[in-house]
Amino acid sequence: MSGHSKWATTKHKKAVIDAKRGKLFARLIKNVEVAARTGGGDPAGNPTLFDAIQKAKKNSVPNDNINNAVKRGAGLVAGGADWQTAMYEGYGPNGVAILIECLTDNKNRASTEVRTALTRNGGNLADAGSVSYMFSRKGQVIVPKADGLTEDDLLLAVLDAGAEEVNDLGESFEIVSEPSALLDVRNALQSAGIEYESAESSFVPSVTVPLDEEGARKVFKLIDAIEDCDDVQNVYANFDVSDDVMAAVG
Repeated sequence: MSGHSKWATTKHKKAVIDAKRGKLFARLIKNVEVAARTGGGDPAGNPTLFDAIQKAKKNSVPNDNINNAVKRGAGLVAGGADWQTAMYEGYGPNGVAILIECLTDNKNRASTEVRTALTRNGGNLADAGSVSYMFSRKGQVIVPKADGLTEDDLLLAVLDAGAEEVNDLGESFEIVSEPSALLDVRNALQSAGIEYESAESSFVPSVTVPLDEEGARKVFKLIDAIEDCDDVQNVYANFDVSDDVMAAVG
């Protein structure tokens, strides 16, 4: 769990200056549009939309793009796509289990792209249910370390709000909760004046597969290929890597 979280957090930081910024922007805009469509266009009354907008802003998505996505999702302007959620399951090198979450307007295209990315990089698509049982939906809040913030400070702020654990990821903290407690955890942080980087539902593995440097390189290459698919929003995997391996892989 910790190894995967550190890897995901590192990729999140680098994404802002990455050559794939356009793909990142497109994913974040999709999230905003879908959140507005399902819960309304007012962030004050739609926590999912609020968090989607915050995440987009923290990744430097222009305000005009965000506002237009909200309007499309809320039906205030034309042009909104009929985005549908699709979840695919697969295995990667070393038997690593992978969940792939897509938002797409063409499920046939999405499944073909995901299958191709898997098979070309040492993985394979699996039957529904063969991987998902190893993951649980959890609320996940990432809080950057700043101004002397400690793990005890966070625990004090969020424990009564339903947080289950706080993990030290190196340059940030991860707060894990049940999905139903995510809003309360977020509100508790705001009440305590603590800035958070992202707040969203995530899939957390119940068992992990330790990887050496060679295995980590293969799995990271596979996940990069999957994330290059236009319809892919999130990739979850049950690998774990040590700090030494993470440093070696770079």
